[in-house]
Amino acid sequence: MAGFAVAAAAYAGRYGILAWQTIKARPPKLRRFYEGGFESVMTRREAAQILGVRERTPSDKVREAHRRVMVANHPDAGGSHYLASKINEAKDLLLGKTKGGGSAF
Repeated sequence: MAGFAVAAAAYAGRYGILAWQTIKARPPKLRRFYEGGFESVMTRREAAQILGVRERTPSDKVREAHRRVMVANHPDAGGSHYLASKINEAKDLLLGKTKGGGSAF
């Protein structure tokens, strides 16, 4: 009976090692982020990327996305003033409230 337990433990160990090697050999699935800085004049495409929505998203979804992104990046919670101004500029651009003034920075 003891021999059976040792054989089962060895088989389980071998299976675990093979499974780990298979998982480790797979290429990593990384989320692709936008590489590059902000454009000098914000476009609708860039504004949509900042808020994580499509360019033709309805205004209520834009406001919801703006709120979600601002909670994560608000200056009072340790976020950057520069990023907050870019997030606000993106919201204004997608809602049609911008007059081409750009961010405060």
